[in-house]
Amino acid sequence: MRVRMAPPLPLIFFLLMIHGVSSAGLSVSYSPSHICALKDSTVIMRCTYTYPTGHQIEKVFWSKTKDKKEHEEFPDLSEDTEYSQRLQYLGDKQQNCTVRLSHVTLKDSHMYYFRFITDKEKWIGDPGVTLTVTDLQVESPERVTEGDSVNLRCKSSCALTDRATFIWYRNSQPLTERRDRNNELLLQSVRREDSGRYSCAVDRHTHISPAVQLNVMYPPRNVSVSISPSGVIVEGDSVTLNCSSDSNPPAEISWIKGGTTVGSGRIYNISKISSDDSGEYTAKSPVLN
Repeated sequence: MRVRMAPPLPLIFFLLMIHGVSSAGLSVSYSPSHICALKDSTVIMRCTYTYPTGHQIEKVFWSKTKDKKEHEEFPDLSEDTEYSQRLQYLGDKQQNCTVRLSHVTLKDSHMYYFRFITDKEKWIGDPGVTLTVTDLQVESPERVTEGDSVNLRCKSSCALTDRATFIWYRNSQPLTERRDRNNELLLQSVRREDSGRYSCAVDRHTHISPAVQLNVMYPPRNVSVSISPSGVIVEGDSVTLNCSSDSNPPAEISWIKGGTTVGSGRIYNISKISSDDSGEYTAKSPVLN
């Protein structure tokens, strides 16, 4: 006697259903399927769904499978205290399943799924919407010398889904002339006045990046030397030589007398001056490399 085995079609059909592939008039579609959003912003996950004629929708909700444990139902995010005040269902019980999530945080980076239950079926739209939440960071060179061209970048961990207009700040004050769709700030021929703490943001968003210090280095200038007391000096007096200059970093001063280094630092003191101390003193500083 010969036995014929039928192909395991019911098993294959069951596996397709639990993965959310469109079948028998049941489907969920997301547009877009990947979203990169800025921290503290509001995200709209657009979604549509279909089901066969004759079915009655009993429940619609959104979920994320990371919270699902084996043999448990997918949780309803509107009942989760972390989401209940921020999640708003914009859809209906017919075709639209769009949802809004406000004040997103880095912890909200997950894959989200729409779930609907009819009087005859339970369905989940898998794969869902991948949401990545990013913050902003300013990338700046460590060393900048006056006259250099400097490029600062406002970085995010992913490319923002919405077209972004970037805003730059120096010392918490907006650089009003720097509002464009380019995430880079170019400073041509930097000056010492360009030194400061730089941060960036996206127009119409509250999130601002941490500030990064930009130090513009320049060689000594406006050098002046003074002597105290400035009048007649008598043997045995104390004399102070002072050298001041404007530089970044502060200049290293060496005091030279007759070709010999006799001291260092901005101030050089001579206590109980004698005739041997007579001569010409020069304050010397190396040129910034």
